[in-house]
Order: sequence, then structure tokens, then C-alpha cells
Amino acid sequence: MSATGTTATGTATGIRLHAPAPGWSVSADVVVVGSGVAGLTAALRCQAAGLRTVVVTKARLDDGSTRWAQGGIAAALGEGDTPEQHLDDTLVAGVGLCDEEAVRTLVTEGPDAVRRLIATGAHFDESAEGDLALTREGGHHRRRIAHAGGDATGAEISRALVEAVRARGIRTVENALVLDLLTDADGRTAGVSLHVMGEGQHDGVGAALAPAVVLATGGMGQVFSATTNPHVSTGDGVALALRAGAEVSDLEFVQFHPTVLFLGADAEGQQPLVSEAVRGEGAHLVDADGVRFMVGQHELAELAPRDIVAKGITRRMQEQGAEHMYLDARHFGAEMWENRFPTILAACRAHGIDPVTEPIPVAPAAHYASGGVRTDLQGRTTVPGLYACGEVACTGVHGANRLASNSLLEGLVYAERIADDIAASHRENGLHARVPAPVPHPETPTHPLMPPEARFAIQRVMTQGAGVLRSADSLADAAAGLGRIHAEAAGALAENGKTAEPGVDTWEATNLLCVARVLVAAARRREETRGCHWREDHADRDDAAWRRHIVVRLNPDRTLAAHTTPTAEFPPTRPERRTNQQEQ
Repeated sequence: MSATGTTATGTATGIRLHAPAPGWSVSADVVVVGSGVAGLTAALRCQAAGLRTVVVTKARLDDGSTRWAQGGIAAALGEGDTPEQHLDDTLVAGVGLCDEEAVRTLVTEGPDAVRRLIATGAHFDESAEGDLALTREGGHHRRRIAHAGGDATGAEISRALVEAVRARGIRTVENALVLDLLTDADGRTAGVSLHVMGEGQHDGVGAALAPAVVLATGGMGQVFSATTNPHVSTGDGVALALRAGAEVSDLEFVQFHPTVLFLGADAEGQQPLVSEAVRGEGAHLVDADGVRFMVGQHELAELAPRDIVAKGITRRMQEQGAEHMYLDARHFGAEMWENRFPTILAACRAHGIDPVTEPIPVAPAAHYASGGVRTDLQGRTTVPGLYACGEVACTGVHGANRLASNSLLEGLVYAERIADDIAASHRENGLHARVPAPVPHPETPTHPLMPPEARFAIQRVMTQGAGVLRSADSLADAAAGLGRIHAEAAGALAENGKTAEPGVDTWEATNLLCVARVLVAAARRREETRGCHWREDHADRDDAAWRRHIVVRLNPDRTLAAHTTPTAEFPPTRPERRTNQQEQ
């Protein structure tokens, strides 16, 4: 397999989650961690190439973020649309930080990837003429969003992929929280350690051994109090990669979805999403007086890119001292609501709101991480044998703000490219016979685990200091708050050698603290407003100083090594092409 990072001494941090030694193991050619569109697509393509493939997923196969995706999947499939037009819209949304080659790969390979998804068994909504029914969402100048079940696109994609995985007999390990990357004596990937929760073929801590690991673990929305992400989205993949010595980038760019059903100022956890497609079909954003406040703020009004709409809503809330705005789609009528948006209609009614007869109260909430584990066009990270795709990855596609409905497409396209690269490496190097020998993990805790209650403390700190609105003062408060949470646990470990009991709650809280620290560090460093990173004390975009990326690694002592790239170009992930950059 091609080298994709430095040697063990160059990348290894020595940091591991404190956990029991693995009591069982499985072996494969490739381990895929995650069961959303990215993970299952990678697994199916690896298996089709003859690779022994194991899928590890934190809950059930169909329980990831993909099934919550409402709007659809974007691709140039409509009459008159072209990949070039899709590229232009994506670059505009990314506000100068997209990797144009990565975006061109996405939009060029995207249409055929969607067709292959349909061939796998996904059924998309069709027009009366039998063509794909396409809609518009924010930032798109064309109708290019394919959808299923009205507003249940993710659920249909998940159904089709899960059925295909089961039909092809791919080995799966469900209800398994991945812990750490295993590496051999040369610093190459040797698999992952994981903890299986509940009864099954395996239980407790074990290991999935393979020379290639694909991270497709989804996002980290649970780092904030209110999010559209499911409970399992605790940044496990990014935290694992950081502990393994991988580089992450653009983590400051967390997209807050503009229209999330407002359940009260104190609501916590996963909140119901009101898809951008509702605005795409003609719904209006209004204040309590019925005024359409987005008109005049952008040429696309309510269909501006998400960062602009989220800012518009937040500004209006500030001006009026309001906790939320409204999305008015009463003019749709009952029939359109029931046929086009049945999932959203049911969610609203379950919370006492009837969109047919009243406007929907909405406010921004954490939605999507545009940054993540840094990869190249083949999904290779800076650690040999470790790949990443989907929301956990930073391919350069999204830049400073994700264009609506590009996420499912990115998962498809880059998962296919990863599978092709792994298959080619196996053909070239004959790695079927290689059984990795991982370096043992330390038996005693060298770094503290966070207690379960730290999760809520982290969420409150992040929401208050690093949410939609940020400033030097708020981010400094957030950094100090996170520092106190870590110091308390580290002090207990130093004083008596004890840390929180290993378990799902403590591992998740520890992962959340890890990704929160990186997010805050990057947000403090970027002294400008760009895309979904909004600094009140630096209100303008500054291309001269900040049209570049912030790259972060974790040092063995848990301090962060951050540097800013000299240009908007990503440095290559492969060591033979990497440049020596002084860390600032």
C-alpha cells in the first residue's frame, strides 16, 4: 500500500483511550468504521473488488446521520445543468477555501455515482414523465437535488445500502464504539480497537485487524447543546485520528443549519431539522410581524447559502430580542405538505406545530462539520493505511461552508475512490497475506478519561463561546472552560493514579473534549469572518491574511500543534511530496 504519512516517530502521539486489553479479534483486508452513505458505499465497493471487508458501526447499520438527511443529493442530472455550473455554486458557497480539484472531482464523478446508487436499489422520486424529480436548495442556481419519499432521502439511501450489504454477506460488527487506531512497529495502520455494547457474537473490548482502515464515522454535532445530529455523533473519528497523529483541518467551520425547529431556549440534544428544500419549494422566512427579512440581503433571499441565512436569522433575532424566527409555508396547503414533506409535517405536529395552518418557529443549530481529518483525492490521510470519507473527512470540497446536499454526494464519490485505491494497493503489493501485528496499548492510564457529566459541561461551554456568534472574548472563555474540565480530570490522575471508569460515556466525553479543544483553537486563530465562521470582532473577510487553511496535530503531551498553510492550497498528504513548514 502506498505510504500516506510519516514514520511512527513522526506521527505517533502515544495517546490512547484508557480501556481493557482486547479480548477478541477479527481479521480482514479493510475495516470500515461507520455505516452511513460513505461507509457502506466503501464497504460494498471493497467487497466487490474481492477484499475481505468488515464494517464496524456504533449503533445499528441504519442508525447513522445519513438516514436523517431530508433534502436530497445534489448532482448535475437535470436538463441544461452541467458539472461546471455545480462547481461554480460550490466554490461560491465555500468562500474561497474549496480545493477546486476536489470539487471538480465531486461534480464530474457525481452524476454516475448517483446512477450507481440507483442501480444498487435506491428509489428516488420521479416526475409524471418518469424523470428524476429535482428541486432547488440554498446556493444552487439550478434544480439539481434528487430526493426520495418527499423529505426522506437519507432514510431511502440508508435502506438501499443496508439491504445491499446484508444481501452480499459483508461481515458487520454493530453496537461497537471504535476506540483507537492500532499501528504496527513501522507506524502503519494495523486495525482498530473497539468496544461492543450488548449481546452478540462479540462483547466488550476487541480488535478488528487490517492493513487499511476507512473512517466514515460522521460528524461531531454533539459538541454543542442543540444540534441536528444524532446522539452518536460525538467526534469519535476525528479524535481517533488526532490520537493516531493524523492532521485535521478547517475544524472551525461548523455549519449551523438556519432552520431547525425551535423547541425552547433550554432544549438540548438532537433537534428536528426543517429541510432547506422547504425553502426551495417556496417557503418564506419571516419575523413575528410577518416581514420577509432575507429579501434584499442576498440575490437568492431565503435560498442564499446557509451561512448567510443563519447570520440573517441571528441578526434579526438580536435586533428584535427574539429567541427564534418563523418559516411560513402555509400557502403550500395540506396536500403538498402531506406528499412532499411528510416527515417534517409529522415532526412539527408531534411538537404541537401545524405547518398547514401556522408558521414554524425556527432557529439555527449545529448541523455539519465542513472540516475534519485531512485527506487527498484518494481519501488518504497523513497516517499510512488510514483513510477518511464523509463528514469525518476534510477533502477540501466544502471550504468554509458546505453547499446544501453536497454531503451525500461527497460520501458517495470519495468512498468509491477510497475503495479503488485500497484495491489497487492490494493488487500491487499482495497485502492479502499480511496480518498486521499491532503494538500493544499501555495497560495503565497515561491520560485521563472525562467523567460522563463532562459531556454536558463541554456542550454548554461550546454553545456559549463557540456557537454561531464568536469573538476573542467568547472563544477565550471557551478555551478556559475546556481547560478547567481537562485539568480537573488530569489532576485526579496525577494525584492518585485514577481516572474515570472506562466505558461508552467516558470515552465519548473524552472524544468530545478532544475535538472541542481543536475547534476552539482554530476559531481563535482565524481572525476574520468567513463562511460559517463568524467573528463579531473581525466582521470582514480577509483574503490577504486568511485565504488559507488551519492544520492541527496533537502532540504527545496533548498540546496542539497548529499551523496556517501559506496559501489556499492544501499541502499533500504523502511524505515524499510534503513541504517542511515551520509551525507557528
